Amino acid sequence: MRSLASIERAVPRCKRCPELRAYCADVAAAKRRSYAEWTYWGKPVPAFGDHRARILIVGLAPAAHGANRTGRMFTGDRSGDFLYAALHRAGLANQPDSTDRQDGLHLKGVYITAPLRCAPPGNKPTTTQLARCASYLLDELAALRPAVIIALGGIGWAASLRALQQAGVEIPRPRPRFAHGAQCRLGSTVLLGCYHVSQQNTFTGRLTEAMMDALLARAVAMAPGEGVRCISS
Repeated sequence: MRSLASIERAVPRCKRCPELRAYCADVAAAKRRSYAEWTYWGKPVPAFGDHRARILIVGLAPAAHGANRTGRMFTGDRSGDFLYAALHRAGLANQPDSTDRQDGLHLKGVYITAPLRCAPPGNKPTTTQLARCASYLLDELAALRPAVIIALGGIGWAASLRALQQAGVEIPRPRPRFAHGAQCRLGSTVLLGCYHVSQQNTFTGRLTEAMMDALLARAVAMAPGEGVRCISS
């Protein structure tokens, strides 16, 4: 079984999707005017957090001028601002801000990953790209054995279900559907659905701080492994 540290080292060297490597490199070379002084990361982004975490957060993919710039998941964009502030309020992060890899941020009890490790054009990964990247999430599940998975959005939910199934967990039929607050025990892991922390959701009020705080509180309460049943609200 691969350790989380070895997976984190392997991800930036990944060349499974040449088209995404080229796209990320092009974005890093062109930059955004407001980040002209930055040296962009411009390659696959490894997961980040506590290697003994009981909660795993599964996002979507690095943002072109966020994690693709900073080299750390959900760091350097508005989505990360919302997420890390919430983790800090929940006692899972030592600070509410995440600006770069040397900003002193530490997570406790939570590990953050994504089904795709490269920024995709338009923030829309293809089915083929997700399939090529899937083994990283599977390896992380094996190494971490989380009590709770928080899936941010439908793609994170579907990827988590696939990874659990590949790990030998029986998935009920009909297949659990994504919704904010959806909750289901799958083997020894509880899967929770959460609207993605994108600006599209947080700026419009579809996902509020109160909603995020309530969901994180549920995850923390279940992390020791209390039994729950499938629900959809």
